[in-house]
Amino acid sequence: MKFKSWFLLVLLFLVTGINAQIKNPVKFKFTINELGDNQYEAVLNATMESGWHIYSKDIPEDTGIPTEYKVSGKNIELIGKFTEVGKKHEEFSEAFGGNIVYYSNSAAFKQKFRLKDGTKPGDVVAEITYQTCDDRVCLAPNTLEFNKQVTPKGSVEETEPATAEPSKDSAKTETAVVNPAKGPVVNTETSKLDPKQLKIESINFKKPLTDCGVASEKVAENYWTYLLLGFIGGLIALLTPCVFPMIPLTVSFFTKGSLNKAKGKRDAFIYGFFIFLIFVLLSVPFHIIDGIAGNIFNEISTSVWLNIAFFIIFIFFAGSFFGYYDITLPSAIANKSSKAEEAGGIVGIFFMALTLVIVSFSCTGPILGSLLGSAVTGSANVPMLLTFALAGFGLAWAIIFGLLALFPQALQSLPKSGGWMNTVKVVLGFVELALALKFLSKADLVSKTFLLKRELFIVIWILVALGLALYLFGLIRFPHDDKKPKISITRKILGVLGLGFVIYLVQGLIPSERPKLQLLSGILPPLNVSYVHDEKDGILGMHPEHDFFNAVELAKKEGKPILIDFTGYGCENCRKMEEFVWSEGDILPILQNDVVLASLYVDDKEELPEDQKTKIDLGDGQVKKVKTIGDRWSLFQQVNFNNNSQPHYVLLTPDGKVINTPVSGYMPKEDFKKFLECGVSYYKNNK
Repeated sequence: MKFKSWFLLVLLFLVTGINAQIKNPVKFKFTINELGDNQYEAVLNATMESGWHIYSKDIPEDTGIPTEYKVSGKNIELIGKFTEVGKKHEEFSEAFGGNIVYYSNSAAFKQKFRLKDGTKPGDVVAEITYQTCDDRVCLAPNTLEFNKQVTPKGSVEETEPATAEPSKDSAKTETAVVNPAKGPVVNTETSKLDPKQLKIESINFKKPLTDCGVASEKVAENYWTYLLLGFIGGLIALLTPCVFPMIPLTVSFFTKGSLNKAKGKRDAFIYGFFIFLIFVLLSVPFHIIDGIAGNIFNEISTSVWLNIAFFIIFIFFAGSFFGYYDITLPSAIANKSSKAEEAGGIVGIFFMALTLVIVSFSCTGPILGSLLGSAVTGSANVPMLLTFALAGFGLAWAIIFGLLALFPQALQSLPKSGGWMNTVKVVLGFVELALALKFLSKADLVSKTFLLKRELFIVIWILVALGLALYLFGLIRFPHDDKKPKISITRKILGVLGLGFVIYLVQGLIPSERPKLQLLSGILPPLNVSYVHDEKDGILGMHPEHDFFNAVELAKKEGKPILIDFTGYGCENCRKMEEFVWSEGDILPILQNDVVLASLYVDDKEELPEDQKTKIDLGDGQVKKVKTIGDRWSLFQQVNFNNNSQPHYVLLTPDGKVINTPVSGYMPKEDFKKFLECGVSYYKNNK
């Protein structure tokens, strides 16, 4: 498992370097099935790479781009409407303020038809329009065309895409060729796509004017975050009554229970390693489940009833931490593990470690459950996140036991067991209560009941934070607390911090056009699930240009650089950037005053003039039609920047030179700020 984790990490870093290139995460296969009685079925099977999805045809209006599948051709008569086949996923989108419906891994689109003249062959043309997204970026909507011939006797004969008979409209269009290594190639001398030349010769995204402000994409950051969260969780678990008293006893056993002190320390290190290994092995079943059941964790994260179940479980965990009952594994399991310790040697040490993990479950179970719940509802790659989280948890224990075995004299400086450990448990109980509300909110959003408004969520969290502060000040007691607890300086400081968090939360109750409590943006209900909803005019009050060439003229007139914002109406991450990054006080003035903003929507459905339409041959029977403004800007992005993901940001001089390295995807504010300030500063100093 350890090797596999590191291997995947290395692979992720390699992917980071490739991620800026043109992506093609969906593969299609077009077939025609004979149904009998002169009826056929045109089937287009889509296979998606892990982490990517395409939207359903039934996606709600004003969210993502619905998939459209059209079948036409000579001697073809359609039967009914097209259907979708596959595991459909539904989840609430904070950016869109509604549910999105999509397919991941695979899907099939089917359209039945018959031959008008059952004695003559039919030329079948299938066209699909779709959008592909993952959790960071969305790709521009794509339109592909597939051609096959069907004969009355059921023999399916495929026509070569490059030599297929042109349609009636083909005389008005031209076909460009795609070089897989360089993306689509457009001959600007003959292409009718854009009379202003789609290819801008001065643009060289590989060699910008300056290399400052590069904000690298942090693909693997989430794994390290969960490793850190697991490590912190492991340290906290060490401070609980189930584990802390066992630290000096266990370490003393190894360092004093053997005549050979070196062997005792070595065994203690082995003991710590086995603890680490056992926690990592706990993630193995999730890898197996994911392999068998495909996207099961995504289904869990979007299931109303499972989110309600998580809510109830977390409330149950909180009750245990408060001391009203204990959560333990069956005693028979601990007894068998303890008996196996008698084997001695390395095997005996392994079962000693296993026994520790089992008997401490009363305190560690809720903490591990929190990590599980967070991972399952927070990412598509749940098994790897859990592996890193559990590895961090076990690593914390292994380091503590290892260091104390190496320096046993440090045992004397450890605090003595006492009431402070129960305080740690109760504090964790309040944390569990707060986290439980997130799952209830998720269920509320997915079910579209919208009962748990943003303000109500904040009020409940305020009450939980106040309860925590009152407990830390000794005004509230729980079953295992002393009748007259001593309020230490640490408890008072934590209590003051709790009151400070209450003050922070209160500002979220004040209506505002800009989002507040951004530290909790992934936890709180979105802004539109509120008792007060403010409509925004444009993008944060700005009205960007939607035509690049108009933006160029304006930039020349005002003497400003151009910020190209390749975006989309159906791009969730684009909305997140606008709401949580653009709206920041040190970002918005730059966008308003220092650049000419050109927001180019790659999913704009407005038709291009007939003499500007074209086709692009992608090979393998796939032909992309460029017939809308969105198609035009999508191709513009690919040809000039070798990129097709959104959001994608490029700073240009008015004469079309790339100032600094473009950036893609949802990113932290500081990265985006560095990108903007670098480019704007360079332009001002060198124009």
